[in-house]
Amino acid sequence: MAIKDQTLISNVQRYSVNDGPGIRTNVFIMGCPLRCAWCHNPENIHASVDVYWKRTLCKQCGLCFSVCPKDAILPPVPVDEAMEDDSTYHKIDRAKCDKCMKCVEVCPYSALSKVGDTVSVKEVLDEVERDAPFYANSGGGMTVTGGEPTTQPEYLLELLEKGKERGLHICLDTSGYSSWDVLEKTMKYVDMYLYDLKHMDTEEHKRMTGVGNELVLENLRKLSEANQTIRIRVPVVPDFNDSLKNMREMAEFLVKLPNPVQGVDLLPFHNWCQDKYRWLDLDWSLRDLESMDPSELEDQKELIESYGLQCTIGG
Repeated sequence: MAIKDQTLISNVQRYSVNDGPGIRTNVFIMGCPLRCAWCHNPENIHASVDVYWKRTLCKQCGLCFSVCPKDAILPPVPVDEAMEDDSTYHKIDRAKCDKCMKCVEVCPYSALSKVGDTVSVKEVLDEVERDAPFYANSGGGMTVTGGEPTTQPEYLLELLEKGKERGLHICLDTSGYSSWDVLEKTMKYVDMYLYDLKHMDTEEHKRMTGVGNELVLENLRKLSEANQTIRIRVPVVPDFNDSLKNMREMAEFLVKLPNPVQGVDLLPFHNWCQDKYRWLDLDWSLRDLESMDPSELEDQKELIESYGLQCTIGG
């Protein structure tokens, strides 16, 4: 559970160029109320530590098996057997594992690794500031993402406030599925909202994310009324929200907002996160869906631009 000055962070990703202007450092806060079918960061869904098992690195040495106090590690098998494409072998019995990390500590091959660390606001900002020269030259800064950062409101507000005190340009990457009370408080510190729009039909939205879109649209209107700088990000998934009908409804909604959004980024679906699901022993319903080529979204881009909105394919 987060307290004001520390929470679970899965990664502080330096030198990012796709999550806001310039060169940025992304801070991934763990925990999310949505269950997006295409989620590319499954390690951030739950606000709890976890363990990756990377079978391509595992030598089946048995050290983890020998130290596990919960019998949550399966006995070693031949490496070739574990590596077979149709293998159902997974090193960790997740139902028994209590995340003590003894297996991680003894693994000499980094096949087992901890996901998530409790990190203070100061520790995060010290890491972010290591790239301050790049921010100055590129107009970059810190992007707070997740998961959904607003699920840890006290920590988030502390991070934003202290980051602004250090002179950072701050982007908040959000699904918009948050209480307005939290979002409103972030406005003092956020320079740009990277705001997800997933589908304009609430039932379709619920089918693929677990929640309707009413709160998302309401919060977007409120941020616009407050004249915040907003960039819309659309994770485009085939046979879900890629239709011209959905894009037209989205554009019509955006042009009716009280103040213009800065632009719209169409983010083509990719399946590069497959390994993360394997490492966590999670099934992924979109595993076999091919990544989209950016050229597939030219018609959608042209339609959105016809409404006078600036649009890009990619971040």
